[in-house]
Amino acid sequence: MSDSQSSAIPEIDIRNLVPVQRHAKIFEMVGSLKPGGAFVFINDHDPKPLHYQLEAEHPKQFSWTYLESGPHAWKIRIGKPAQ
Repeated sequence: MSDSQSSAIPEIDIRNLVPVQRHAKIFEMVGSLKPGGAFVFINDHDPKPLHYQLEAEHPKQFSWTYLESGPHAWKIRIGKPAQ
């Protein structure tokens, strides 16, 4: 595996999931992050409520970075700080 493949950040498009499954999928992915790991997800609206929910349940345990902010897609990078 080349360095570019091993350092690639997984990306998931959750727009295809029914709304009730979206938060569960993101929480599953956050729970499986290793220190220093990250993933990007794509959504069809600004997922601010999800950010608030993650912060309430996992305070200061992850980063949240907007890579794209609409109007048709929002891309967010969630990372777990290296310990």
